Amino acid sequence: MHFIMNFPGLEELTVTKTEVVADSFHVHVEMERKTHRCPVCEGKTKQVHDYRIQKVQHLKMFERNTYLFYRKRRYKCSCGKRFPEKTKVIERYQRHTVEWNQALGLRVIQGKNFKDTASQFRTSPTTVIRRFDKISTPMFKEVEELPEVIAIDEYKGDTNKGKFQVILANGKTGEPLDILPDRSVKTVKSYLRKKGANVKMVVMDMSYSFKSAVEKALGSPVIIADRFHFCRYIYWALEQVRRRVQKDFHDYDRKKCKRMKHVFNKRYEDLTEKQHWYLKRYLSLSSELRRAYELKESFRLWFDEAKEIGSKDGLRVKQGLNNFYELVKQSGMKEFIKAIETFKNWEIEIVNSFTFGYTNGPIEGLNNQTKVIKRNAFGFKRYDRLRMRVLLHHQLKGKTIQVG
Repeated sequence: MHFIMNFPGLEELTVTKTEVVADSFHVHVEMERKTHRCPVCEGKTKQVHDYRIQKVQHLKMFERNTYLFYRKRRYKCSCGKRFPEKTKVIERYQRHTVEWNQALGLRVIQGKNFKDTASQFRTSPTTVIRRFDKISTPMFKEVEELPEVIAIDEYKGDTNKGKFQVILANGKTGEPLDILPDRSVKTVKSYLRKKGANVKMVVMDMSYSFKSAVEKALGSPVIIADRFHFCRYIYWALEQVRRRVQKDFHDYDRKKCKRMKHVFNKRYEDLTEKQHWYLKRYLSLSSELRRAYELKESFRLWFDEAKEIGSKDGLRVKQGLNNFYELVKQSGMKEFIKAIETFKNWEIEIVNSFTFGYTNGPIEGLNNQTKVIKRNAFGFKRYDRLRMRVLLHHQLKGKTIQVG
């Protein structure tokens, strides 16, 4: 008895029988007999040479592992050539249906890792990796030209190309653009020369190697220092002072001061009543710590003001920063003096961060997602697979893709 119901993906096949065997669902199918053209002489024939049963793995049906038992027909031409019938369901020499391969390719891009995907599709991780390599290249959209504003940062990839890789993103939208195999000046410079003709602004951390590569490749673009990366120098200086002076505290106060170190970094107006008490206590125990805290608060006030007026009055932002330099010099604290030496080397880039308002926040988020992908896969040995896996994940995120 032949079924008249069409299963999705099997419309051109006729279902002759279905059965449940153990935990598997078996579907017996065959093609309608029709005239075929010989691949050798191109003559038409309808003469059947023989039949063979081919077991093919298909997508799950009714949450059961599904196999097609395809009664494959071979035709015989008058020229003597014997050839199999043509079908869109199964490609030649395959043991999986076309839709199974499509679903596997999509899942391996959007799934957790290769091994888990292999388990879901009842196959080996090696097969999954081969499918990923096959489908990733045609799906991936290479960047031809970089936009006017780009953000650049590094992350620890631990691939065969090096310990660190470099990720580039659109500075306006946060969209990832490309991943470079290493962070060397030569690699970054070569890439920017090739695709960075339109780049006018570059957002980066305070890396001299990135700055050198950008200036050599692009001439004189506007370089913008990321706010987080220059702010942390002030908080590091405060932390160094705290560690140094607390050594002279009573043993109990030293340990408690270490546990309550977050009160020194938190905004003064955001402290709770209890935190205010601890802050006053430890600042009263050391005049140096109190002075370091006052410098941190002075910097924070300048930072808040710079965010408000930066796009309108860059000169005032710069003047406020110079006033902070004077406060640090008057304090004579070596930790803060060392911090402002770095500020002076990057002063133009720091002021640019308030003038134009771009930050590396979006690319830091991309780095976090990249590290999650890497951890889920227990690392990637090959750089090209990590690059494709990360970039395709972001390119296809939020898009509905189906098989068929």
